[in-house]
Amino acid sequence: MLRNDVLRKQADFDALYKKGKSVGDKFVVVIHMKNGLDHSRIGFLASKKVGNSVMRNRARRLMKESFRLIRDEIPKGYDIVIIARNTIAGRSFFEVDRSLRNALKRTGLIL
Repeated sequence: MLRNDVLRKQADFDALYKKGKSVGDKFVVVIHMKNGLDHSRIGFLASKKVGNSVMRNRARRLMKESFRLIRDEIPKGYDIVIIARNTIAGRSFFEVDRSLRNALKRTGLIL
């Protein structure tokens, strides 16, 4: 059974890239837009610029854990993509968490 709070379809990602608003920080970029649903959907990306598969997976794990801790503060009805920058490689959880929180605050999704 699939979770309904995860972005999966390429069309959803394409619409988000085309119509969404983006905010960058030192280690992450957040792209968001309203989705018209009663729940928010989230996607995490780390390109090959971040590093090999071990580094990309660690970057995604750090971003997911950081988002998990602040998920309840995000209002319902948004599509959000969090993209790892290549500067995320080798960073601690606390640095990534601070960067993600700063980016989300600048989007206006959290206070």
